[in-house]
Order: sequence, then C-alpha cells, then structure tokens
Amino acid sequence: MKKRIVCLFLCLLLVPLFAGAEEPEHFFDDVERDAVGEVTKTYDSPTLKYTIEKFRMHGELCRLVRVWVQDPARQIRRETATWRKNLKFPKTLADRIEGAALVINGSGYVSPEFPEIPDNYPGESKDYYYTPLGSLSILNGEVLRNLEGVPYYGITLDADGLQMYTGEDNEKVLATNPSQTWSFYETCPLLRDNQDLLPEEWKFADRRAARTIIARLDRNNYLILMVDTSLKNGISLRRAQVFFQENFNAEWVYNLDGGPSSALLIRDREAKKVHALMGAGAKDFDIMAFVE
Repeated sequence: MKKRIVCLFLCLLLVPLFAGAEEPEHFFDDVERDAVGEVTKTYDSPTLKYTIEKFRMHGELCRLVRVWVQDPARQIRRETATWRKNLKFPKTLADRIEGAALVINGSGYVSPEFPEIPDNYPGESKDYYYTPLGSLSILNGEVLRNLEGVPYYGITLDADGLQMYTGEDNEKVLATNPSQTWSFYETCPLLRDNQDLLPEEWKFADRRAARTIIARLDRNNYLILMVDTSLKNGISLRRAQVFFQENFNAEWVYNLDGGPSSALLIRDREAKKVHALMGAGAKDFDIMAFVE
C-alpha cells in the first residue's frame, strides 16, 4: 500500500513537467498583460495558439502575432510555386495545406522583375528565375538546391523548431536534417540574443517598407511582426530591430521578404480556408504556414 502511495505522489509531481512541455501556462493571460497593442484576434486549440495585436509604430499600422506550436517540426509547413516555372498568390499556396490556420509570406525570390542574386552564386541571374534566394532550398525534406561553397543564410525547420543561420557551411546545416528552408538577402538576420547583426553600411536597412519579420523566443514560441503600408511608408529594418530589442528577449530575429510580398492570412476555427488579413495581393514563391 505504501509503495502505491509513493508512486502516486511521484506521478503527481511529474505532471506539471510534462504539461509544461505540451502547452504554455497562462498563454493568453501573459499576452493581455504584456501586449504592445490591442488584441484583435485569438486562436486557441490544444496544439496551436496565436494572438494578433494591432498597434502603430511611427504612425504605421502594425500587427504582432504571437504563436505557440506544440510540435513545430510537424506544425510549421512550407508550400512553394513550381520551381523555375512561376509564382503563386499566397492564398493559392495556403489552400494546398490542409489545416493551415496562420500563413505568412516567406522567401525572397529571383525573377525578371527582381533579378538580383548574390555575387558568390554561380551562373547568371536568369538561372535562378522563379526560385527562392538561399544557397540551400529544401521542401518537405527534398533538397531542391545546394550551391557548393556558398554559405547558407536563412531559416530552416528541424526537430528543434525554426533555426536561423548566418553564413553556415551547407553540409553542417544538412547534418541537422532540416525539412524546410526560407531565405532572403544574406544581410536579413537582424538580431541574435538581442545583439545587432545589421551591417552599418547596408542602406536597404534604412528604407521604410512593409515588413514580414519573424523571431524565435524558444522552440515552441515565435513572434511575427507585420508592417502594413496601406497608409504611409512603412518601417525600416533598424526601427523594427529596436522594437524587438525594447520589448522582447528573442533568441533571434529574421527579416523575411517584405514590400508588396508581405502577406498575413488567418483561418477562423469554424472555417475551412484561410483569408487575407493583410497584404497577399502579390504573387510569391513560397509561404510559411502554421497548422494544428
């Protein structure tokens, strides 16, 4: 009898440890208390939670999305247009992902309209038309591109969630068994452990524009800053960097494609498909989706 009581007591002690790994405690209470703006949308399921706050930064309309996923390796997905063939509207890509509840635009891409490629990419610009930037491109575990000798700058998804790389050897990245990648300019990492990563001489960082910026707090918790330009001129990357430094202690912050590509799509619990909350009027090469 005594052994049974002791076993029951030990089991009760372990419950909070396992529960904490499965679901954040007081997720929405914490958001309400620490919100930088008005909470206008919440999504709450056993495996996926997010809130959307609306606020203004330097007069610009912004939205901050706080996302919790129970199993990021399974619940964060990438969908793409056809490699070297075309671009697609974000909603078209999102509709291919069953259960997508939150969707943002992803990688920067190369096209006749946006032909710029890094100097260390082999070949010519036209060789990369209708593909994303990044020396590595992986979709659902399949390596679509691996430029030998060109370091990887961008985001990957592996068993431990989203990771940011700032010039890592491709073989070391591949050794982590990533299932997805998203990438933009080599200078798009903004912060690591709240330390500035933006080059001082990079003039693009001072331009005001619509933005899609993602940050990792830990394996399960992420922040997404969306800056709309429907009224004025947008926010510079340096101003966005300060926003994260002043309000959060993120492991890292990364700038995804912005400007006309910026897109935020959501799904109501009772609905089957996502709808655009911001942007999504331009075609992109890929998206990042969160599913239940």
